[in-house]
Amino acid sequence: MLHPGFVFGVATSSFQIEGAADARLPSIWDTFCATPGKIRDNSNGLVACDHVARWKDDVDLIASLGVDAYRFSISWPRVVRRDGTLNSAGIDFYKRLLDALNARHIKPFVTLYHWDLPQHLEDRGGWLARETAYRFRDYADLVTRALGDRVYSYATLNEPFCSAYLGYEVGIHAPGLTSRKSGNAAAHHLLLAHGLGMDVLRTNSPRTLNGVVLNFSPCYAASANAEDQAAAELADATFNQWYLRPLLEQRYPDLLDQLSPDERPPIQAGDLEIIGAPIDYLGVNYYTRSVYRADAVQPFVQVPPAAPLTDMGWEIYPQGLTDLLTSLHRRYSLPPVYIAENGIAVADAIEAGVVRDDIRTQYIQQHLDAVDRAMDQGVAVAGYFYWSLMDNFEWAEGYAKRFGIVHVDFATQQRTLKASGAAFRDFLLARHRGA
Repeated sequence: MLHPGFVFGVATSSFQIEGAADARLPSIWDTFCATPGKIRDNSNGLVACDHVARWKDDVDLIASLGVDAYRFSISWPRVVRRDGTLNSAGIDFYKRLLDALNARHIKPFVTLYHWDLPQHLEDRGGWLARETAYRFRDYADLVTRALGDRVYSYATLNEPFCSAYLGYEVGIHAPGLTSRKSGNAAAHHLLLAHGLGMDVLRTNSPRTLNGVVLNFSPCYAASANAEDQAAAELADATFNQWYLRPLLEQRYPDLLDQLSPDERPPIQAGDLEIIGAPIDYLGVNYYTRSVYRADAVQPFVQVPPAAPLTDMGWEIYPQGLTDLLTSLHRRYSLPPVYIAENGIAVADAIEAGVVRDDIRTQYIQQHLDAVDRAMDQGVAVAGYFYWSLMDNFEWAEGYAKRFGIVHVDFATQQRTLKASGAAFRDFLLARHRGA
Protein backbone atom coordinates (compact mmCIF):
# COMPACT_ATOMS: atom_id res chain seq x y z
CA MET A 1 0.00 0.00 0.00
CA LEU A 2 2.98 2.31 -0.50
CA HIS A 3 2.17 3.14 -4.10
CA PRO A 4 3.69 6.47 -5.19
CA GLY A 5 1.14 9.26 -5.16
CA PHE A 6 -1.49 7.25 -3.28
CA VAL A 7 -3.55 9.63 -1.13
CA PHE A 8 -4.50 8.80 2.46
CA GLY A 9 -7.08 10.88 4.25
CA VAL A 10 -9.92 11.13 6.74
CA ALA A 11 -13.46 12.30 6.08
CA THR A 12 -16.37 14.15 7.72
CA SER A 13 -19.52 15.96 6.61
CA SER A 14 -20.99 19.34 7.49
CA PHE A 15 -24.22 18.47 9.32
CA GLN A 16 -22.53 15.68 11.26
CA ILE A 17 -19.81 17.82 12.85
CA GLU A 18 -20.30 21.55 12.37
CA GLY A 19 -22.95 22.70 14.83
CA ALA A 20 -23.42 26.52 14.76
CA ALA A 21 -26.95 26.00 13.52
CA ASP A 22 -27.91 29.55 14.43
CA ALA A 23 -25.56 30.84 11.73
CA ARG A 24 -27.21 28.97 8.87
CA LEU A 25 -30.63 28.27 7.42
CA PRO A 26 -32.56 25.18 8.53
CA SER A 27 -31.97 21.98 6.56
CA ILE A 28 -34.14 18.93 6.01
CA TRP A 29 -32.17 17.19 8.74
CA ASP A 30 -33.09 19.86 11.28
CA THR A 31 -36.74 19.23 10.46
CA PHE A 32 -36.29 15.45 10.54
CA CYS A 33 -34.52 15.60 13.90
CA ALA A 34 -37.37 17.67 15.33
CA THR A 35 -39.90 15.01 14.28
CA PRO A 36 -40.57 12.62 17.18
CA GLY A 37 -39.37 9.06 16.68
CA LYS A 38 -37.04 9.71 13.75
CA ILE A 39 -33.69 9.81 15.59
CA ARG A 40 -32.74 6.87 17.79
CA ASP A 41 -31.61 8.94 20.77
CA ASN A 42 -33.86 11.95 20.05
CA SER A 43 -30.78 14.08 19.37
CA ASN A 44 -30.01 16.61 16.64
CA GLY A 45 -27.17 18.35 14.83
CA LEU A 46 -27.53 21.78 16.40
CA VAL A 47 -24.17 21.45 18.18
CA ALA A 48 -22.76 18.11 16.95
CA CYS A 49 -18.95 18.33 17.31
CA ASP A 50 -18.98 22.14 17.50
CA HIS A 51 -16.51 22.15 14.60
CA VAL A 52 -17.34 25.68 13.44
CA ALA A 53 -16.08 26.99 16.77
CA ARG A 54 -13.24 24.46 17.15
CA TRP A 55 -12.00 24.19 13.58
CA LYS A 56 -8.49 25.44 14.29
CA ASP A 57 -7.88 22.73 16.87
CA ASP A 58 -9.46 20.20 14.53
CA VAL A 59 -7.08 21.16 11.72
CA ASP A 60 -4.17 20.71 14.14
CA LEU A 61 -5.59 17.28 14.96
CA ILE A 62 -5.90 16.36 11.28
CA ALA A 63 -2.36 17.52 10.58
CA SER A 64 -1.01 15.48 13.50
CA LEU A 65 -2.23 12.30 11.80
CA GLY A 66 0.10 12.72 8.84
CA VAL A 67 -2.71 12.46 6.29
CA ASP A 68 -2.33 13.72 2.73
CA ALA A 69 -5.93 14.92 2.43
CA TYR A 70 -9.09 15.83 4.30
CA ARG A 71 -12.52 15.22 2.83
CA PHE A 72 -15.35 17.40 4.13
CA SER A 73 -18.56 18.92 2.82
CA ILE A 74 -19.95 22.40 2.38
CA SER A 75 -23.22 23.16 4.15
CA TRP A 76 -25.54 24.50 1.46
CA PRO A 77 -27.75 26.20 4.12
CA ARG A 78 -24.68 27.92 5.57
CA VAL A 79 -23.41 29.52 2.37
CA VAL A 80 -26.54 30.42 0.39
CA ARG A 81 -29.31 32.74 1.59
CA ARG A 82 -32.98 32.06 1.03
CA ASP A 83 -32.96 34.50 -1.93
CA GLY A 84 -30.18 32.50 -3.59
CA THR A 85 -27.36 34.95 -2.92
CA LEU A 86 -24.08 34.05 -1.28
CA ASN A 87 -23.83 34.28 2.52
CA SER A 88 -20.40 35.86 2.88
CA ALA A 89 -20.03 34.93 6.56
CA GLY A 90 -20.77 31.29 5.77
CA ILE A 91 -18.38 31.03 2.84
CA ASP A 92 -15.67 32.84 4.81
CA PHE A 93 -15.67 29.98 7.32
CA TYR A 94 -14.75 27.56 4.53
CA LYS A 95 -12.14 29.93 3.12
CA ARG A 96 -10.39 30.02 6.49
CA LEU A 97 -10.60 26.25 6.79
CA LEU A 98 -9.23 25.72 3.28
CA ASP A 99 -6.41 28.20 3.79
CA ALA A 100 -5.38 26.42 6.99
CA LEU A 101 -5.42 23.02 5.28
CA ASN A 102 -3.40 24.28 2.34
CA ALA A 103 -0.88 25.87 4.69
CA ARG A 104 -0.37 22.40 6.17
CA HIS A 105 -0.11 20.83 2.69
CA ILE A 106 -3.28 18.83 3.29
CA LYS A 107 -5.26 18.42 0.07
CA PRO A 108 -8.88 19.59 0.50
CA PHE A 109 -11.43 17.19 -1.02
CA VAL A 110 -14.69 19.16 -0.94
CA THR A 111 -18.14 17.58 -1.29
CA LEU A 112 -20.82 20.03 -2.38
CA TYR A 113 -23.82 18.01 -1.19
CA HIS A 114 -23.81 15.60 1.74
CA TRP A 115 -27.58 15.39 2.35
CA ASP A 116 -28.33 18.71 4.11
CA LEU A 117 -30.76 20.26 1.63
CA PRO A 118 -32.06 23.69 2.71
CA GLN A 119 -35.54 23.19 4.14
CA HIS A 120 -37.04 26.00 2.07
CA LEU A 121 -36.12 24.05 -1.08
CA GLU A 122 -37.73 20.91 0.36
CA ASP A 123 -40.83 23.01 0.99
CA ARG A 124 -40.91 23.64 -2.78
CA GLY A 125 -40.62 19.96 -3.63
CA GLY A 126 -37.07 19.04 -2.67
CA TRP A 127 -35.51 16.38 -4.86
CA LEU A 128 -38.94 15.51 -6.24
CA ALA A 129 -38.80 18.85 -8.07
CA ARG A 130 -36.65 19.14 -11.17
CA GLU A 131 -36.02 22.76 -10.24
CA THR A 132 -33.91 21.66 -7.26
CA ALA A 133 -31.28 20.30 -9.64
CA TYR A 134 -30.95 23.76 -11.14
CA ARG A 135 -30.76 25.37 -7.71
CA PHE A 136 -27.88 22.97 -6.99
CA ARG A 137 -26.19 24.18 -10.17
CA ASP A 138 -26.54 27.78 -8.96
CA TYR A 139 -25.19 26.83 -5.54
CA ALA A 140 -22.19 25.07 -7.10
CA ASP A 141 -21.52 28.15 -9.22
CA LEU A 142 -21.54 30.47 -6.20
CA VAL A 143 -19.28 28.23 -4.13
CA THR A 144 -16.69 27.50 -6.82
CA ARG A 145 -16.40 31.15 -7.78
CA ALA A 146 -15.96 32.14 -4.13
CA LEU A 147 -13.42 29.48 -3.19
CA GLY A 148 -11.22 29.94 -6.25
CA ASP A 149 -8.11 27.78 -6.35
CA ARG A 150 -8.21 26.72 -2.69
CA VAL A 151 -9.79 23.31 -3.45
CA TYR A 152 -7.89 20.24 -4.66
CA SER A 153 -10.94 18.14 -5.53
CA TYR A 154 -14.70 18.58 -5.75
CA ALA A 155 -17.37 15.93 -5.48
CA THR A 156 -20.82 17.02 -6.58
CA LEU A 157 -22.80 14.58 -4.43
CA ASN A 158 -22.20 12.08 -1.68
CA GLU A 159 -24.22 8.88 -1.92
CA PRO A 160 -27.29 9.88 -3.94
CA PHE A 161 -28.67 6.42 -3.15
CA CYS A 162 -28.97 7.40 0.52
CA SER A 163 -30.58 10.74 -0.31
CA ALA A 164 -33.09 9.17 -2.72
CA TYR A 165 -33.80 5.67 -1.42
CA LEU A 166 -33.41 6.21 2.32
CA GLY A 167 -34.91 9.70 2.25
CA TYR A 168 -37.69 9.50 -0.34
CA GLU A 169 -38.51 5.81 -0.78
CA VAL A 170 -38.25 4.08 2.61
CA GLY A 171 -38.28 7.18 4.80
CA ILE A 172 -35.62 6.36 7.38
CA HIS A 173 -33.62 9.46 6.43
CA ALA A 174 -34.72 13.04 5.83
CA PRO A 175 -37.16 14.12 4.55
CA GLY A 176 -38.87 10.83 5.44
CA LEU A 177 -41.06 10.16 2.38
CA THR A 178 -42.13 6.63 1.48
CA SER A 179 -42.89 5.64 -2.08
CA ARG A 180 -40.99 4.04 -4.93
CA LYS A 181 -42.21 6.77 -7.25
CA SER A 182 -40.68 9.40 -4.96
CA GLY A 183 -37.44 7.47 -4.62
CA ASN A 184 -36.96 7.12 -8.37
CA ALA A 185 -37.84 10.77 -9.03
CA ALA A 186 -35.43 11.96 -6.37
CA ALA A 187 -32.66 9.71 -7.69
CA HIS A 188 -33.04 11.07 -11.20
CA HIS A 189 -33.05 14.69 -10.09
CA LEU A 190 -30.00 14.11 -7.91
CA LEU A 191 -28.14 12.61 -10.87
CA LEU A 192 -29.27 15.52 -13.01
CA ALA A 193 -27.95 17.90 -10.34
CA HIS A 194 -24.62 16.09 -10.53
CA GLY A 195 -24.45 16.54 -14.29
CA LEU A 196 -25.38 20.20 -14.11
CA GLY A 197 -22.86 20.67 -11.32
CA MET A 198 -20.11 18.99 -13.32
CA ASP A 199 -20.66 21.50 -16.12
CA VAL A 200 -20.15 24.31 -13.61
CA LEU A 201 -17.03 22.66 -12.19
CA ARG A 202 -15.48 22.19 -15.63
CA THR A 203 -16.07 25.88 -16.33
CA ASN A 204 -15.21 27.45 -12.98
CA SER A 205 -12.64 25.00 -11.61
CA PRO A 206 -11.04 23.12 -14.49
CA ARG A 207 -7.80 22.39 -12.63
CA THR A 208 -9.43 20.53 -9.75
CA LEU A 209 -10.28 16.83 -9.71
CA ASN A 210 -14.03 16.85 -10.27
CA GLY A 211 -16.19 13.79 -9.67
CA VAL A 212 -18.92 12.19 -7.60
CA VAL A 213 -19.11 9.77 -4.64
CA LEU A 214 -21.37 6.72 -4.69
CA ASN A 215 -21.93 4.08 -2.04
CA PHE A 216 -21.90 0.42 -2.95
CA SER A 217 -22.92 -2.75 -1.20
CA PRO A 218 -21.88 -5.61 -3.48
CA CYS A 219 -24.70 -8.12 -3.87
CA TYR A 220 -24.02 -11.82 -3.38
CA ALA A 221 -26.39 -14.72 -3.98
CA ALA A 222 -27.35 -16.84 -0.99
CA SER A 223 -26.69 -20.00 -3.02
CA ALA A 224 -25.54 -21.16 -6.43
CA ASN A 225 -29.06 -21.82 -7.69
CA ALA A 226 -30.28 -19.74 -10.62
CA GLU A 227 -33.13 -18.12 -8.72
CA ASP A 228 -30.86 -16.75 -5.99
CA GLN A 229 -28.31 -15.62 -8.57
CA ALA A 230 -31.02 -13.71 -10.44
CA ALA A 231 -32.25 -12.16 -7.19
CA ALA A 232 -28.75 -10.88 -6.38
CA GLU A 233 -28.35 -9.45 -9.88
CA LEU A 234 -31.66 -7.62 -9.58
CA ALA A 235 -30.67 -6.21 -6.19
CA ASP A 236 -27.37 -5.04 -7.67
CA ALA A 237 -29.20 -3.28 -10.50
CA THR A 238 -31.56 -1.63 -8.03
CA PHE A 239 -29.10 -0.43 -5.41
CA ASN A 240 -25.75 -0.09 -7.21
CA GLN A 241 -25.93 0.07 -11.00
CA TRP A 242 -28.99 2.35 -10.95
CA TYR A 243 -26.69 5.18 -9.85
CA LEU A 244 -23.48 4.25 -11.66
CA ARG A 245 -24.60 3.21 -15.13
CA PRO A 246 -26.19 6.57 -16.01
CA LEU A 247 -22.94 8.28 -14.97
CA LEU A 248 -20.64 6.07 -17.02
CA GLU A 249 -22.87 4.86 -19.87
CA GLN A 250 -25.68 7.45 -20.09
CA ARG A 251 -28.37 4.82 -19.53
CA TYR A 252 -30.24 3.23 -16.66
CA PRO A 253 -30.12 -0.54 -16.06
CA ASP A 254 -32.66 -2.68 -17.95
CA LEU A 255 -34.69 -2.67 -14.74
CA LEU A 256 -36.07 0.64 -16.00
CA ASP A 257 -38.22 -1.20 -18.53
CA GLN A 258 -39.78 -3.31 -15.78
CA LEU A 259 -41.10 -0.34 -13.81
CA SER A 260 -44.72 0.66 -14.01
CA PRO A 261 -45.31 4.01 -15.78
CA ASP A 262 -46.10 5.60 -12.44
CA GLU A 263 -42.74 4.53 -10.96
CA ARG A 264 -40.48 5.49 -13.87
CA PRO A 265 -38.13 8.41 -13.24
CA PRO A 266 -39.11 11.69 -14.95
CA ILE A 267 -36.44 11.56 -17.66
CA GLN A 268 -36.47 14.41 -20.17
CA ALA A 269 -34.69 14.63 -23.51
CA GLY A 270 -30.98 15.31 -23.00
CA ASP A 271 -30.94 14.39 -19.31
CA LEU A 272 -28.77 11.31 -19.65
CA GLU A 273 -26.23 13.17 -21.75
CA ILE A 274 -25.98 15.77 -18.97
CA ILE A 275 -25.74 13.08 -16.28
CA GLY A 276 -23.17 11.04 -18.18
CA ALA A 277 -20.63 13.77 -18.94
CA PRO A 278 -17.03 12.71 -18.17
CA ILE A 279 -15.82 12.73 -14.56
CA ASP A 280 -12.22 12.94 -13.38
CA TYR A 281 -12.70 10.31 -10.69
CA LEU A 282 -15.26 8.07 -9.03
CA GLY A 283 -15.54 8.07 -5.25
CA VAL A 284 -16.45 4.64 -3.85
CA ASN A 285 -17.86 4.24 -0.35
CA TYR A 286 -17.79 0.71 1.04
CA TYR A 287 -18.82 -0.61 4.43
CA THR A 288 -20.27 -4.10 3.92
CA ARG A 289 -21.77 -6.55 1.45
CA SER A 290 -25.38 -7.78 1.09
CA VAL A 291 -26.59 -11.33 0.47
CA TYR A 292 -29.90 -12.04 -1.31
CA ARG A 293 -32.18 -14.95 -2.01
CA ALA A 294 -35.17 -15.42 -4.27
CA ASP A 295 -38.68 -15.09 -2.88
CA ALA A 296 -42.14 -16.10 -4.03
CA VAL A 297 -43.63 -12.67 -3.27
CA GLN A 298 -40.86 -10.07 -3.42
CA PRO A 299 -38.27 -9.65 -6.22
CA PHE A 300 -35.49 -10.42 -3.72
CA VAL A 301 -35.00 -10.76 0.02
CA GLN A 302 -31.87 -9.84 1.93
CA VAL A 303 -30.43 -12.57 4.12
CA PRO A 304 -29.44 -11.56 7.69
CA PRO A 305 -25.74 -10.69 7.86
CA ALA A 306 -23.22 -13.21 9.15
CA ALA A 307 -20.77 -12.57 11.99
CA PRO A 308 -18.51 -10.80 12.70
CA LEU A 309 -20.68 -7.69 12.85
CA THR A 310 -19.99 -4.00 13.44
CA ASP A 311 -21.93 -1.99 16.01
CA MET A 312 -24.26 -1.05 13.13
CA GLY A 313 -25.04 -4.75 12.67
CA TRP A 314 -23.14 -4.88 9.37
CA GLU A 315 -21.02 -7.86 8.38
CA ILE A 316 -17.27 -7.24 8.37
CA TYR A 317 -16.31 -8.52 4.93
CA PRO A 318 -13.11 -6.98 3.50
CA GLN A 319 -13.13 -9.29 0.46
CA GLY A 320 -16.28 -7.48 -0.63
CA LEU A 321 -14.23 -4.36 -1.33
CA THR A 322 -11.85 -6.28 -3.57
CA ASP A 323 -14.75 -7.99 -5.33
CA LEU A 324 -16.57 -4.68 -5.78
CA LEU A 325 -13.60 -2.87 -7.27
CA THR A 326 -12.61 -5.68 -9.62
CA SER A 327 -16.19 -6.23 -10.80
CA LEU A 328 -16.64 -2.54 -11.58
CA HIS A 329 -13.28 -2.59 -13.37
CA ARG A 330 -14.44 -5.49 -15.56
CA ARG A 331 -17.86 -3.97 -16.27
CA TYR A 332 -16.99 -0.35 -16.99
CA SER A 333 -14.27 1.88 -18.33
CA LEU A 334 -13.57 3.45 -14.95
CA PRO A 335 -11.88 6.74 -14.23
CA PRO A 336 -9.44 6.73 -11.29
CA VAL A 337 -11.14 5.57 -8.09
CA TYR A 338 -10.87 6.96 -4.59
CA ILE A 339 -12.17 5.00 -1.62
CA ALA A 340 -13.97 8.05 -0.27
CA GLU A 341 -15.39 6.33 2.82
CA ASN A 342 -14.62 3.10 4.61
CA GLY A 343 -15.03 2.59 8.32
CA ILE A 344 -16.54 0.73 11.23
CA ALA A 345 -18.82 1.63 14.13
CA VAL A 346 -17.56 0.19 17.40
CA ALA A 347 -19.10 0.42 20.89
CA ASP A 348 -16.08 2.37 22.09
CA ALA A 349 -15.49 3.18 25.72
CA ILE A 350 -12.92 5.64 27.06
CA GLU A 351 -11.14 4.34 30.13
CA ALA A 352 -8.49 6.37 31.94
CA GLY A 353 -8.26 8.61 28.90
CA VAL A 354 -7.66 5.72 26.48
CA VAL A 355 -9.85 4.06 23.85
CA ARG A 356 -8.61 0.60 22.93
CA ASP A 357 -10.36 -0.26 19.67
CA ASP A 358 -8.23 -3.03 18.23
CA ILE A 359 -11.14 -4.22 16.09
CA ARG A 360 -11.08 -0.89 14.22
CA THR A 361 -7.31 -1.06 13.70
CA GLN A 362 -7.75 -4.55 12.28
CA TYR A 363 -10.66 -3.40 10.11
CA ILE A 364 -8.59 -0.62 8.53
CA GLN A 365 -5.67 -2.96 7.85
CA GLN A 366 -7.93 -5.61 6.33
CA HIS A 367 -9.60 -3.11 4.01
CA LEU A 368 -6.32 -1.52 2.95
CA ASP A 369 -5.17 -5.03 2.07
CA ALA A 370 -8.39 -5.48 0.08
CA VAL A 371 -7.65 -2.30 -1.87
CA ASP A 372 -4.12 -3.51 -2.49
CA ARG A 373 -5.44 -6.78 -3.95
CA ALA A 374 -7.74 -4.87 -6.29
CA MET A 375 -4.86 -2.68 -7.43
CA ASP A 376 -2.79 -5.78 -8.12
CA GLN A 377 -5.61 -6.85 -10.47
CA GLY A 378 -5.46 -3.62 -12.43
CA VAL A 379 -7.93 -1.32 -10.67
CA ALA A 380 -6.67 2.28 -10.63
CA VAL A 381 -7.27 3.24 -7.00
CA ALA A 382 -5.77 6.64 -6.20
CA GLY A 383 -6.59 7.07 -2.54
CA TYR A 384 -8.29 5.92 0.67
CA PHE A 385 -10.24 8.01 3.20
CA TYR A 386 -11.19 6.59 6.57
CA TRP A 387 -14.70 7.40 7.80
CA SER A 388 -14.63 9.14 10.07
CA LEU A 389 -12.09 11.52 11.53
CA MET A 390 -14.12 11.72 14.72
CA ASP A 391 -17.27 10.42 16.34
CA ASN A 392 -20.19 12.54 15.17
CA PHE A 393 -23.93 12.76 14.57
CA GLU A 394 -24.67 9.49 12.79
CA TRP A 395 -27.94 10.49 11.11
CA ALA A 396 -30.93 8.39 12.23
CA GLU A 397 -28.70 6.72 14.85
CA GLY A 398 -27.96 10.06 16.51
CA TYR A 399 -24.87 9.87 18.71
CA ALA A 400 -25.32 6.19 19.53
CA LYS A 401 -22.81 4.91 16.97
CA ARG A 402 -19.13 5.80 16.89
CA PHE A 403 -17.14 5.58 13.63
CA GLY A 404 -14.25 7.91 14.51
CA ILE A 405 -10.58 7.27 15.00
CA VAL A 406 -10.93 10.19 17.41
CA HIS A 407 -13.28 9.85 20.39
CA VAL A 408 -15.55 12.80 21.11
CA ASP A 409 -17.10 13.41 24.51
CA PHE A 410 -20.21 15.22 23.34
CA ALA A 411 -20.80 16.80 26.75
CA THR A 412 -17.37 18.46 26.91
CA GLN A 413 -16.31 18.28 23.21
CA GLN A 414 -13.02 16.73 24.35
CA ARG A 415 -11.26 14.96 21.47
CA THR A 416 -9.19 11.86 22.30
CA LEU A 417 -7.18 9.94 19.73
CA LYS A 418 -8.17 6.27 19.84
CA ALA A 419 -5.68 3.41 19.55
CA SER A 420 -6.79 2.95 15.92
CA GLY A 421 -6.05 6.61 15.24
CA ALA A 422 -2.59 6.25 16.72
CA ALA A 423 -1.96 3.16 14.59
CA PHE A 424 -3.17 4.96 11.44
CA ARG A 425 -1.00 7.97 12.32
CA ASP A 426 2.07 5.85 12.93
CA PHE A 427 1.59 4.05 9.61
CA LEU A 428 1.27 7.33 7.73
CA LEU A 429 4.18 9.04 9.45
CA ALA A 430 6.39 6.03 8.81
CA ARG A 431 5.43 6.22 5.14
CA HIS A 432 6.42 9.89 5.03
CA ARG A 433 9.77 8.97 6.53
CA GLY A 434 10.25 6.47 3.75
CA ALA A 435 10.01 3.46 6.04
